[in-house]
Amino acid sequence: MSTTKPPHIALLPSAGMGHLMPYFRLAVMLAKRNCVVTLITAQPTVSAAESDHISSFLRHNPEINHLELQLTPSSQQADSAPVDPFFLQFDLISQSIHLLGPLLSSSSLPLSAMFVDFGLLAKTAPIAKDLHLPIYAVSTTSVQFLSLMAYAPVLASNLTEFNTASTEIKIPGLPPMAMSSIPPALLNPSHIFTSIIVTNSQALPGAEGILMNTFEWFHESMLSALNKDRVIASLPPILPIGPLEPYHIPRDEDHFYRSWLENQPSESVVYISFGNRTAMSRDQVRELEKGLEKARWRFCWNLKTTKVDKDDHDDVEDILSDIFLKRTKNKGLIIRGWADQQEILAHPAIGGFVSHCGWNSIMEAAWQGVPVLAWPQHGDQKLNAKAVEEAGLGLWERDWDWGLDRIVKGEEIERKIVELMTDEKLRERARKVSEEARKAVESGGSSDRVINNVINSVVVPF
Repeated sequence: MSTTKPPHIALLPSAGMGHLMPYFRLAVMLAKRNCVVTLITAQPTVSAAESDHISSFLRHNPEINHLELQLTPSSQQADSAPVDPFFLQFDLISQSIHLLGPLLSSSSLPLSAMFVDFGLLAKTAPIAKDLHLPIYAVSTTSVQFLSLMAYAPVLASNLTEFNTASTEIKIPGLPPMAMSSIPPALLNPSHIFTSIIVTNSQALPGAEGILMNTFEWFHESMLSALNKDRVIASLPPILPIGPLEPYHIPRDEDHFYRSWLENQPSESVVYISFGNRTAMSRDQVRELEKGLEKARWRFCWNLKTTKVDKDDHDDVEDILSDIFLKRTKNKGLIIRGWADQQEILAHPAIGGFVSHCGWNSIMEAAWQGVPVLAWPQHGDQKLNAKAVEEAGLGLWERDWDWGLDRIVKGEEIERKIVELMTDEKLRERARKVSEEARKAVESGGSSDRVINNVINSVVVPF
């Protein structure tokens, strides 16, 4: 009679909190299912939040093994055009991947599989092959944007498809995608963003599957087209394993927003956050001030004005007007720096979420059943907003365009916040999304079955 030993799975995230947090949750989920987990993180990190959270996570989860991938110095010239620091970090990690083989070989326990961020797949796949390990891609976006990424090599080979005069991109077998929802960087074949996507999409056929932080109900028609109808034949199976559940974070410190939320009525607060990589212009901040004040709803605003937190040194008084702060001091809270968004969204006082539509934020809102006002800023976020709208989780005002392309006036913001907070049918739909999300991860649910099948596939008998 053969027996099995617990699989040993290596996790390799890329740059930014949006890519790191799903791996923390995935690591805990795998460990709870009796897997041995090794988390590999690139050092140094771009943001202070990444460094702090890696240390905290490992301290509170000692069962998770840890390896550090030391990055080679950047080859970017000092006088070259500025590059998004997170895109640059993707590139630095890829340049340093050759160090991964020896690092993995140093592990005392043989590996069973590698779960690797989509943006690192092309460089990591040959290493996995040399080590005779199955490799799974981990995509931290929506199924809509994944399908665009998978089709990117076809688009890149036919540059007329990138013509901004076109109104749609048509992927055979899938609903058309509005050209206005495609990130502008992807319309530039020489952009580093496009290069990352095209290069790694070409490596997808070699992966065993694509793990995604979503659930079948949320993307039912898209998943059916991609997994059953095989409308993009080169794609391996898309494996929805979410929403990735929040892991327990011991309260090392008493965050001031906890006590503030405790004193607010149920569903009376709108939470505003645009993620860890979105820097809002001062002009847009002023208009958001006006909208919040006129809407008259209580608010909790996580305010960020630089792309990298290490550069964010201004005090609230340096950013927001004195008049706004005085008029809203009894009904508003401003957060500077990182906050536990999952904890905030779970609080009964929260009644709505103004979000950039980063995918982690969307799945957190889905888990809690909090209605979303989608305000995409860059990257995958317009296609994510479309998914939010189609699932019934929120509202999307398309006229607001990309965050950097126009200043949305306070009157417009006021109108949509009032709609977000007063639309009872929307609130009911959001609760339905939460019910389906929780069904997916419970024992025997769709996501639970998928991750168990993946784990069983990498178990090695002995």
